[in-house]
Amino acid sequence: MFFALKKWIGAMLLPLPLLLLLMAVGLLLLWFSRWQKGGKILISLSWLLLLLLSLQPVADRLLRPIEQHYPTWNGSEPVDYIVVLGGGYTFNPNWAPSSNLLNNSLPRVTEGVRQWRRNPQAKMIFTGAAAGYNPRSNASVAAEVAESLGVPRSAIITLDQPHDTGEEALAVKQTIGNHPFLLVSSANHLPRAMHFFLSAGLNPIAAPANQLAITSPISAWDRMLPSPMWLGHSERAIYETLGQIWQRLRGDDLLSSEPGK
Repeated sequence: MFFALKKWIGAMLLPLPLLLLLMAVGLLLLWFSRWQKGGKILISLSWLLLLLLSLQPVADRLLRPIEQHYPTWNGSEPVDYIVVLGGGYTFNPNWAPSSNLLNNSLPRVTEGVRQWRRNPQAKMIFTGAAAGYNPRSNASVAAEVAESLGVPRSAIITLDQPHDTGEEALAVKQTIGNHPFLLVSSANHLPRAMHFFLSAGLNPIAAPANQLAITSPISAWDRMLPSPMWLGHSERAIYETLGQIWQRLRGDDLLSSEPGK
């Protein structure tokens, strides 16, 4: 119940639902109250914020500081374990395996496979419990994608009990102890993830995937026009900032983790 409540509160604090809620309150004030001016101000500010958060310069300026904590891992020293954290997924047996990994999950798995090809002696560890009424766990679906990309089943370990990053850290510790390993997650999620794993007494090496904030050249149209893609970048920045605040409030208690991942 508490886990579901955290997820719901975290989702409602993200830009789109929060700004739509504020606009709805503004409309109610306009139509059904005497506070016409307050309603107009609320709607106008919500619209302006939605516009700004949907522009590339604003969105990526918010996201870039979070993603720049760790560079892409191209180290030459060998590793024995590659841990790929779970993310969004579903399971439809009629789809191509990779289609079942949603949003941040597929880039995490493909980066994990890239690192495994550089360290073919390593074991790949996939984490993540079953979500909702899904018949398959996050870890098993991600492992299936890795197998479809050429990783042998003998090189894969699935940890399908953890529901969040704190539980993932504890499960990995029970599996490999203090052995050093590559920790693969989205670049914007890694600062929080590294905190959890380091606090658990583990020895992770950050291997970011799914970098989103663009610093290379793009067209003027992409920079000037609002887009749901840029709004998604703003959402990730706000989501991770909320997660870091929650992490600080909870301290290093790994049994109670962030509002989501």
